[in-house]
Amino acid sequence: MLFHREGDCLAAKLRPANVHSADDWEELLLPEIERQQKLGKEVVFRADAAFAKPEIYEALEKRGVRYAIRIPANDSLERDIAELLTRPLGRPSHRPVVWYKSFLYRAESWKKARRVVAKVEFHFAELFPRVGFIVTNLETDSRAVVRFYNKRGTAEPWIKEGKQAVKITRLSCHRFRSNAVRLWLSVIAYNLGNLWRRLVLPRRIGNWSLTSLQQRLVKTGGRLIKYARYYWLLLAEGHLTRRLFGSMVRRIAALRVPTG
Repeated sequence: MLFHREGDCLAAKLRPANVHSADDWEELLLPEIERQQKLGKEVVFRADAAFAKPEIYEALEKRGVRYAIRIPANDSLERDIAELLTRPLGRPSHRPVVWYKSFLYRAESWKKARRVVAKVEFHFAELFPRVGFIVTNLETDSRAVVRFYNKRGTAEPWIKEGKQAVKITRLSCHRFRSNAVRLWLSVIAYNLGNLWRRLVLPRRIGNWSLTSLQQRLVKTGGRLIKYARYYWLLLAEGHLTRRLFGSMVRRIAALRVPTG
């Protein structure tokens, strides 16, 4: 699943369970990068260690895309930060001690050396440090690179919302193609809910989850009364008050209609 920073799901692909997590990555990622660049947007990509592939780095660099991708630790990387792996002297601090280091690294499968940022954390009452490595072509300082990569974690709540609100992983059909279509329909439903939350909701409930919106606003009891020249829509004012409903209707009316 490929997410925008606002939580919109830009693309999704169902894969068999017996292939690598990043299988067919170019089919999902490259068309979306080209589409965003045609719109005049600058693209920056972040991903977990499943996408730590030299062909992905090369494809992103060829298209002028900046990236921050986690890479698995190995002996060569840990030798480059050996001076950071020794616990600080003195009484351990209750607050984590965090060190950063940036260096050039070239794996055997890489055609050139690339920048790697290492983060080492010493936590109270833990014997060994927590170590992470990120390969990147960002030119910011090491702390900013790690901070940017850590925002990749915002995708986890979005996936969780998709599972709970629109049952995005309920793929119980017998055929693979049918499950793929079901996944795409769930993504459309998720995006409609996320667009509603981003563009229409008043500020005081703007942080509601899709499940809350579904249970409190969508599943509101009501009755439609028909007269000769008009209709009356009567809704229960449990969570969807008259003022809240009117505010959302006005925001919808104020949205700009796309041309064409």
